[in-house]
Amino acid sequence: MYSFLTTENWSDYELVDSGNFEKLERFGQYYVARPEPQAIWDKHLPESEWQRLANAEFTRDKGSQEKGQWKLKKGMPEQWFINYQYQDLKLRFRLGLSSFKHVGLFPEQDSNWKFIFNKTRSLKTKTPKVLNMFAYTGAATLAAKAAGADVTHLDSVKQVNFWARDNMEASGLDNVRWIVEDAMKYARREVKRGNTYNGIILDPPAYGRGPNGEKWQLENELNELIKLCHQMLDKTDYFLVINLYSLGFSALILDNLMRLTFGEQITNEELGEIYLQDRGERKLPLGTFFRFSSAAK
Repeated sequence: MYSFLTTENWSDYELVDSGNFEKLERFGQYYVARPEPQAIWDKHLPESEWQRLANAEFTRDKGSQEKGQWKLKKGMPEQWFINYQYQDLKLRFRLGLSSFKHVGLFPEQDSNWKFIFNKTRSLKTKTPKVLNMFAYTGAATLAAKAAGADVTHLDSVKQVNFWARDNMEASGLDNVRWIVEDAMKYARREVKRGNTYNGIILDPPAYGRGPNGEKWQLENELNELIKLCHQMLDKTDYFLVINLYSLGFSALILDNLMRLTFGEQITNEELGEIYLQDRGERKLPLGTFFRFSSAAK
């Protein structure tokens, strides 16, 4: 089933406006303006309203597509917290303004956090094992943990794991296994050891580096990584979710890779796009996903 998923009913987050290669978002009480390459249309709100609302605005350094500087209005902190709630899942996230325009959270992933929470609870295994790869600041990790899983959180950046630990503590959770390692190396080793997981979560970047300089290029590595995940995923009691944010990377590529690799293990599947909708009702595309599970609910 091809689906379009979006963030809903989150009082501490809103995509206010988008356009002219920018987006204006509200995180808690603070408004943040930053670049967005997918927003090729015109803005809904006038520029004067953006200037009035934005507590922090990111501008790229000359000659750089990634790095830049934040311009802060008086009273805008460099770090703050927001809350997230879904059913009895209650999380708290620390946000911060990075030199790469990020704030430490991808709010469009809300629909996947809900999926992870629900599917972890639906597993028959008493304490299911869940692996979150490219786990960043740990929102998906915490969704699985809060649902009762034994969670391994894997990211190649040590500082990001510290950030995820802060989110865990702020959310009143504990006992997550933290791993700082290259994802491919870890997956190959787990396959050799015969280790399996009931849940696997993947959100790989278009490109990146491991802790020892290992190179990650999405189109070159993804096929092997999915094959490794097939060997690591439990064969009877399981779920898997993969999300990609890479310009021009079709959901059909994911569909082909997943079906060729997992075959008949794919049941209750969803394929599609994730987006956020602003006040002007423009839908901002923010990735493709494929997810499936052994449990229908």
